[in-house]
Amino acid sequence: MTEFLKMHGLGNDFIIFDWRDGGPERIGEAAARVLADRRLGIGCDQILVIRDTAVADIRMDILNHDGSPSGACGNGTRCVADYVMRQTGRDDLSIETDGGQLRAWHAGGGEIAVDMGPVATGWREVPLAHEVDTLQVPLGIDGLGDATCHSLGNPHAVVFVDDAEAVDLARLGPLVEHAPLFPDRVNLSVVSRIDEAAFRMRVWERGVGITMACGSGACAVGVAIVRRGLGLRQNRIVMDGGAVQIDWDPATGHVTMTGPVAHVCHGTLSPELDALLGEPLLESGHGAS
Repeated sequence: MTEFLKMHGLGNDFIIFDWRDGGPERIGEAAARVLADRRLGIGCDQILVIRDTAVADIRMDILNHDGSPSGACGNGTRCVADYVMRQTGRDDLSIETDGGQLRAWHAGGGEIAVDMGPVATGWREVPLAHEVDTLQVPLGIDGLGDATCHSLGNPHAVVFVDDAEAVDLARLGPLVEHAPLFPDRVNLSVVSRIDEAAFRMRVWERGVGITMACGSGACAVGVAIVRRGLGLRQNRIVMDGGAVQIDWDPATGHVTMTGPVAHVCHGTLSPELDALLGEPLLESGHGAS
């Protein structure tokens, strides 16, 4: 029977499969949706699969709640890094993902840091449907102003508002995610200032919906703060599930996130859920997120 691990980073929760010794080549969308369902399956925001690789210490594949693939997951990266480092006794780790190779390490105080790599700010890299200055992108959606857009292996739109709590994210999130401007869909973060170096963020994740935290989204917010001249390079980003520290170095383009992770449980799939992993794979109708 197939074993799994459940972890979360600030309430952003994950099913983790350690398939370094072999496992299915892919998890089909239908199986992923059942596993991620909080009533029919285990329940999670994303599914993470650890595999062997020749180019890093490990490889991590990412599936969203709806079964679509994702190129980046900051909180998930910290969770997987903590698990593998505890298992191996290491203090740092290199991780191959579809969004690029990442590095994670113990930051002290029980927190894990991850270098999420360089941030892409060109309109083609996000990607956007047409050329536009990614510093201020008109969304054309009532209730939201211009967004700052960039990619961390997945596309992000960051909108600064007077009060993030007052934004109807459940209504606006799907409109932005599926807007024609974003051919691969997009993650939306709405952000308001708390103080000079702290910002409140609420997030709608593509392929998931509203989540308690989003690591790559927090990184995107940290980058947007500096790009828009709203703060220095180090900022505390406060989400529904808690806070992370984001440090973006414009000189290298690299962004580092530091925060806590938590182990929830370790278990074995039931025969019914285990059988889903062997079902025929369906082609995804979604773009990578």
